[in-house]
Amino acid sequence: MTATSEASVIWFDDLVRGDVGVVGGKNASLGEMVQNLSSAGIRVPPGFATTADAFWRFIDHNDLRAAISGAIAEWDAERASLHETGEAIRSMILRGTWPDDIREAILSAYAALSERAGTPELSVAVRSSANAEDLPDASFAGLQETFLNIQGADALLDACRRCYASLFTDRALSYRRVQGFDHLAVALSVGVQQMVRSDTGGSGVMFSIDTETGFDKLVLINAAWGLGENVVQGAVTPDEYEVFKPLLDDPALSPVIEKTLGAKEIKMIYGEDDEHPTVNIETTQDERDRFVLSDPEIVELARYAARIEAHYGCPMDMEWARDGDTGELFIVQARPETVQSRADESLLRSYQVHNAGPVLLRGLSIGNGAAAGPVCVIRSAEQIDRFIDGAVLVTGTTDPDWVPIMKRASAIVTDSGGRTSHAAIVSRELGLPAIVGTGTATALLTDGQEVTVNCAEGADGTVHEGRAKISVEEVRQVTPPDTKTRVMLNLANPASATRWWRLPAAGVGLARMEFVIANTIRAHPMALHDPSVLDPRTQAQIATISRGFDSPRDFFVQSLARGLAQIAATVWPEPAIVRMSDFKTNEYAALLGGAGFEPQEENPMIGFRGAARYTTPQYKPGFLMECAAIKHLRDEMGFTNVIVMIPFCRTPEEADGVLTVMEEAGLKRGENGLQVYVMCEIPSNVILAEEFAKRFDGFSIGSNDLTQLTLGVDRDSGELADLFRERDPAVLWMIRQVIERAHASGRNVGLCGQAPSNDPEFARLLVEAGIDTISVTPDTFYLVKENVAAAEAE
Repeated sequence: MTATSEASVIWFDDLVRGDVGVVGGKNASLGEMVQNLSSAGIRVPPGFATTADAFWRFIDHNDLRAAISGAIAEWDAERASLHETGEAIRSMILRGTWPDDIREAILSAYAALSERAGTPELSVAVRSSANAEDLPDASFAGLQETFLNIQGADALLDACRRCYASLFTDRALSYRRVQGFDHLAVALSVGVQQMVRSDTGGSGVMFSIDTETGFDKLVLINAAWGLGENVVQGAVTPDEYEVFKPLLDDPALSPVIEKTLGAKEIKMIYGEDDEHPTVNIETTQDERDRFVLSDPEIVELARYAARIEAHYGCPMDMEWARDGDTGELFIVQARPETVQSRADESLLRSYQVHNAGPVLLRGLSIGNGAAAGPVCVIRSAEQIDRFIDGAVLVTGTTDPDWVPIMKRASAIVTDSGGRTSHAAIVSRELGLPAIVGTGTATALLTDGQEVTVNCAEGADGTVHEGRAKISVEEVRQVTPPDTKTRVMLNLANPASATRWWRLPAAGVGLARMEFVIANTIRAHPMALHDPSVLDPRTQAQIATISRGFDSPRDFFVQSLARGLAQIAATVWPEPAIVRMSDFKTNEYAALLGGAGFEPQEENPMIGFRGAARYTTPQYKPGFLMECAAIKHLRDEMGFTNVIVMIPFCRTPEEADGVLTVMEEAGLKRGENGLQVYVMCEIPSNVILAEEFAKRFDGFSIGSNDLTQLTLGVDRDSGELADLFRERDPAVLWMIRQVIERAHASGRNVGLCGQAPSNDPEFARLLVEAGIDTISVTPDTFYLVKENVAAAEAE
C-alpha cells in the first residue's frame, strides 16, 4: 500500500518503494527496507519523512514559486550566473516560515521518535530526498544536503529548511539542466532518521556490483572511521573491500577477495554545540594503519547487499554505518545503481596508451578510459570560473560541488576520495576518466602542465608526464561458435581481470602467481617469512607494506590468496589454473629484501627456478607460504575451481618431492577436489609423459620454454629471434607426442603459451593435434575461437 500524499509526515514503517512521488527515492527506499527486509536481519534506523506536498505548501506559504521561476528564467537568459541564481533561491527558502500544521507534525513525530529511543531530544540525521532522484536513467544522489547529529526542535526545523534550500545548490541546478529536468517539477522530502553512533565506529558506501566493470558477482565496500559524509563527499581515502557474492551463502566461507588499506586521513565526529553539530579531526596513526572492518563484518555487510539487491531486483548503491557502542551494522540508505546497470553489455571498449611519459602519480581509477590535456588546478568552488574547457581538472576532493565543471573536463584527478564517492558516480555517468586518492595531485601538478590520465589498465590509475597517444578499439561482442576445444584466458593482473568477465571463456588456463607477488606484494617471500634477518631499513619497509595484518607472513598469505581470488572469481565456476611461482633468481632478487636470498647465476632462464626451488632449504618456507595461500583460497574463501600447476618440473622424482611438501602444507591431491597439473615445457616432460601422468591430473604446454629448450634457442636473444619458432617441426612433434601420450594415460592437455595469441593460425595446428584447451590473451579470444571452430569444421 502506498502512502497518501496529503499527509505532512509519514513514518518509514508506512512507506514502500512505490512512494517515490510522495517522499522521494531515498525515503521510499528506507520504508521499503524497514517493511520488507527487517525480517531478513537487515537493520535500518527508524525514522519518518516529510512529504512532497509539505514541500509545496512551504513554498506556497512563502509565495516563492514565481520568485524561483523568475530567478531561473534570468539564468536561462544568461542575465545571471549559476552561482547568483542558486544563492538567490536558497536565500528565499532559508528566510521562509513553516505552516503551523506542518511544523507541528514534524515536531510531534520527532518527539515520538525520541520517546521510542528513550531520550528527550534524540540525535537524528536529516537527509534530503528528491522525488525525481534514484531513477533508472539518472542519479541525484549527493546533490542535496544531509545534516548529521541534529538535536532539538529548533535545530531540526532549521535543518529541514536547509534541506529544502539544497534543492537549489549550484550542482543540483546544473545537474538538472544537463539531465533535462524542469526545476519546478522536482519536490523535496526530508528524512529524519535516528543517528547510528558511527562517530565512534565507522561508516561508508557499498555497491552490489563492480563500479568500474559492471561485474555483477562482486560487492564493493568503502569504509572510513567516523560518520559517513567524508566517504560520500570524497574528503577521505577509505579502505576498500571486495566480496564475491556467489560464495556468501555458505556460512563457513569468507570470500573477501580484496582488502586495500586507505589513508583515512580524517574522521567526522559529533561536535559540541548546535552551531557545529559535526567536526572533522585527524585520525591517529593507529587508525590509519588498521582496517575499519573485520572480515566477519565485511561478509555481513556483503550479505546485506546481496539480500537488498535480490529484493529490489537490480544492482544497488547503499550507505552503511557501524555503531561504535554496540558494534551493530546498519543500512542507512539504498538506491538503484545507475551507471553499470545501464551499460551496453555487448560493447567492449579497450583503450591503449602509447609512448606514455614517466609516471607522476598513482591512484584509484574511475572509468575505463584515458585522456590527455593541460592541468587546471581548482582548489575551491570560488575558482570554478577559471576552469578551461578540455583541461584535466585537479582538485583536493571529488565533492559533488564540482558537477558544473566536470562535464567540461577531459579527466579528473584528486588528492582524496574513493570509488564510491558521489562525484565518482557522476564521473562515470559523464563518461569521464578520473583518478582519486592520489594523495598529492594538487601539490605535484601545476596549471598548464601537459599530462595523460590513464584509467585503462584496471583498478590502478596513473598520471603520466606529457601527452601520450591514445587509441580506442571497440569490439561488439557476439555469440561465439561452439567448439569442442575449450578456449580459456591467460590472466595475470588481478586489478584488470574483471574487465573481461563478460567473455564466454571456458576458464582461466594460466594465472601467474609471480605476477601477483611482484605487483601486489612486492617483497621476497623469504623476507616476509623472517624479516629479522634483514637490515633495519628493509625491515621498516616491510613493516610499512604489511600494515593492517597480524604479521608479514599473514600479509603474504592473505594478499596472495585475494589476488588470485580476483582472477578465479572472474570465471567462476569454470576452472582457474594457478601456476605456482616461477620467478628466475634475478627476478626474485629484485623484490624487496630479495637480494640476500638469491644466488647469482649466469643463465637464470635454465637455473634455480620452478619446482627445483620448492623442496630446498633456501626456499621451502616460501613455498609453504604459497601453499598456505592456495589452501586459504580454496578452503576458507571457497574457490574450489582453482587448479594448482607446477612449473619447470624436470624429473618425476622432483615431482614427488613437490607433492610431498604440498601435502605437508595441507594440499593433498584429490582432497576437496584438488587437482594438480604440471607445465609441459621441458623435453623430459614429453619423453617421460607417462611417468608425469601418474603424478599429475593434467598437462599445460608452455610453448615459449618448450620451444626454447627443444631448439636450444634463448627466447630472450634478439640475435636468434628468427630461429625461435613455435611452428618448427621439432616443436610441433613435441606437442603432438605429449598430447598423444597424455590422452593414452587419461589426462587432459592444454596450451597456455603465447603462440595462439600471436599467431592465430597456430590454433589450427593445435586442434589437429587433438589439444583439449587453448588459453589465450583476452584481446584475441574471439579470433582464436573462430579459428578453432574453422579448424574443427575441416
